[in-house]
Amino acid sequence: MVKIVVRLFSSMAIGLLLQTSNVWAAELAIVIDDFGYRQHNEEQIIKLSPNITVAVLPNSPNAHRIANIAHEHGNDVMIHLPMAPFGKQPLEKDTLYPYMEEEKVDRIVANAVAHVPYAIGVNNHMGSLMTSSQIGMENVMKALSYHSMFFLDSKTVGKTAVRKAASLYDIPVVERDVFLDDKQNEAVISQQFDLAIKVARKNGSAIAIGHPHPQTLNVLKNKLANLPSDVELIKISQLVTPLTTESKPKVTLKYIFENCIKSLEDAWNFNNDLNK
Repeated sequence: MVKIVVRLFSSMAIGLLLQTSNVWAAELAIVIDDFGYRQHNEEQIIKLSPNITVAVLPNSPNAHRIANIAHEHGNDVMIHLPMAPFGKQPLEKDTLYPYMEEEKVDRIVANAVAHVPYAIGVNNHMGSLMTSSQIGMENVMKALSYHSMFFLDSKTVGKTAVRKAASLYDIPVVERDVFLDDKQNEAVISQQFDLAIKVARKNGSAIAIGHPHPQTLNVLKNKLANLPSDVELIKISQLVTPLTTESKPKVTLKYIFENCIKSLEDAWNFNNDLNK
């Protein structure tokens, strides 16, 4: 009977592996922020892959044009919505603050949607102050609810009100895992890219955020040309799950192993019951 159980376990493991041979891959989504100011670098990044997501600053001089170029190339387009940070930094026009009235937030969001054609989602530009405000983010999510978009929390602060506020309006939320280029040094950016791959392999997927710096462009050219076979570059939209849709368990090696172990235990218990 033990041999039968072992054969059953082996058959199920092989079957699951064969079934998922074309499915199992760590998924990596790369979002490049601050589009709209550096036309040459931005166009080069777009050309690297249609699976790179671009986030466009709505009041930047090239916002409309670069969003159109990205869409025509097949890239997902997002609005990189300016939000107030805790620190004193140069701010974009129409930066959102927690104290703003609902009507003003709604107007700013509507203008951003109009300035960035084909946008399917939003993420925060800066925003440590704004994203930590429950009231502020509720106003943002209410405004976004009229435009059928998801929200990518860039997580510029540890404790954010994004997910709780979004849940009130059934807005899907995804979260950044790794920042690629806080330091504009190719060696460091390369290390951060490798970290994103490590996170993707561990969790099944990862979201990395970068910027259109020359150093980031150089690293992406090299890394994407040599992406490991067990890692797939995907669009950010592929990671967005509607709140009303029950998500299926992600097929990972851990998932396969746990299912095989459970099947083995069930077979073993069945055998013991027969011999009682």
